[in-house]
Amino acid sequence: MLAIVCPGQGSQTPGFLEPWLELPGISETLSQWSEATGVDLATHGTTSDEETIKDTAVAQPLIVAAGLLAAQALEVENLNTTSWMTAGHSVGEITAAGLAGVLSPVDALEFVRVRAQGMAAAAAEEPTGMAAVLGGDQDEVISYLEDHGITPANVNGGGQVVAAGSKEALAALAENPMEKTRVIELKVAGAFHTQYMEPAVAELDAFAQGLTTQDPVVALASNRDGTLVTTGQEFLNRLVSQVTSPVRWDLCQQTMIDKGVTGVIELLPGGTLTGIARRAMKGVKTLAIKTPADLEKAQQFIAEHTQTISA
Repeated sequence: MLAIVCPGQGSQTPGFLEPWLELPGISETLSQWSEATGVDLATHGTTSDEETIKDTAVAQPLIVAAGLLAAQALEVENLNTTSWMTAGHSVGEITAAGLAGVLSPVDALEFVRVRAQGMAAAAAEEPTGMAAVLGGDQDEVISYLEDHGITPANVNGGGQVVAAGSKEALAALAENPMEKTRVIELKVAGAFHTQYMEPAVAELDAFAQGLTTQDPVVALASNRDGTLVTTGQEFLNRLVSQVTSPVRWDLCQQTMIDKGVTGVIELLPGGTLTGIARRAMKGVKTLAIKTPADLEKAQQFIAEHTQTISA
């Protein structure tokens, strides 16, 4: 059983799309998708600097577009739908919705445009941020954060909880971390998946009402609680509510284990989720997609963990 996972915000790095533009048709696809997102994806994926692509309004569309590009390059639509599943971390859930057929690529990219702009505006209202807390007992870390007025916004498993809140609260956390933990500030522009994002919800919900969804064609796990969602409308509703709700990636990984997943491929820009999986999903093989050179290895990896439909 194969899991194809889709990374979230913070996974982008300057120039990560540059080698992909050498593949046939990629430039044309990015040009079309740039219209849907209102973002110059080719420029931001090749020449824009780190500070520019840290901007939420840029980062989120860029990450979703990159994941969809990698999925197309891997021809995941030809895989046997009973032999793989998908999930995405935070904004990566929108990528996963595209892979599972819940949203068309263009609808997914238009949805992420509205999400990104709304969350960027919400983040600008007051100084907030996020920080990774590494180590410690997960439940104790969550309690420690809540006792200090900080939201455990991403519970990732593998000894990692991401804290979100005011800059003042996060600075205090860094100065006084829980015993046997390390605190690392993340390069994101706000306290995502907390009530600080509430101003972004209404417009996103209104936009979602005009979208047409399809039920997922493969098993699709939700960030809310790790459950497999079987209707497209329910998953879309969850995409809206997830803006202010914590990401329970630990529960998504448990669902993968329960489904018998033996291999995890992380789409572009890969590396973060496979790193977590190596710690939290012992014995499960991983492969991160970073450059086109990884595609051949990925096809071999897919062959090991799933079957393709005969032509």
